Amino acid sequence: MSNSNSFLPDELWRRILEIGIKTSGFRYKDLCSISISCRRLHRLSNENSLWSHLLSSDFPSSSSSSSSSTTKSSTKTLYRERFERDREKKLAANRRIVLRKESQIVEHSRKIGEIETRLADENHKLKTTVSELSHLRLLIQASVALNVWQPEVIRGRQKEIVGQCVVPVESRIHALEMELRLCKQQILGFEKAHKDEKRRLDTAKEELVSMKYHPLRDYTTVMNGGDKECNIKRKKLKRCHKGDG
Repeated sequence: MSNSNSFLPDELWRRILEIGIKTSGFRYKDLCSISISCRRLHRLSNENSLWSHLLSSDFPSSSSSSSSSTTKSSTKTLYRERFERDREKKLAANRRIVLRKESQIVEHSRKIGEIETRLADENHKLKTTVSELSHLRLLIQASVALNVWQPEVIRGRQKEIVGQCVVPVESRIHALEMELRLCKQQILGFEKAHKDEKRRLDTAKEELVSMKYHPLRDYTTVMNGGDKECNIKRKKLKRCHKGDG
């Protein structure tokens, strides 16, 4: 490397590096990598002009204060200090986002448990309704059989069974059929809600794994999705309050 670049003057190499940085092709990692290739590029890559371009492009807010601090330390040092501060800020923001995502996972799990409990109750109610409906239909068959000749002992037992029903059998059967349809609708609704909530939980878990594996990645778009849902809920509550007023 040293033999090949010895034919080019420093001004040309300096211009190449400046063009690479200004066109956003070179980042700080590239400049650090070039600096270890040879002594000449190590010297050129440490010049303040190159790091000033990086500092102004990566941290525009620091470019105004960097001029007064350059006399005390090099621009590369200022860039490193600003980079480390920004990194710590991003890590702190990531920790807050991780905590929010973990709380979302807990909330999704709580909702899933609540849905499963209500789904189990509806299934139990469905079984009870089916059993009672089947029993009443047997009573109808028994009452019809009273009009048919049977031994006296069997006929007396059928009268006893029919007499135990206080509410008219036909009305009760109609009510149970409606309750049966309602239970089925409720079960379908709970199953859909359980599926949607499980999908949200799985998505949140995948996002949490990615957040912990890549703590410096920008997750603002991911979190904005949850913020949008919260904003929609707030708007609905405001409409309800306005309607009540």
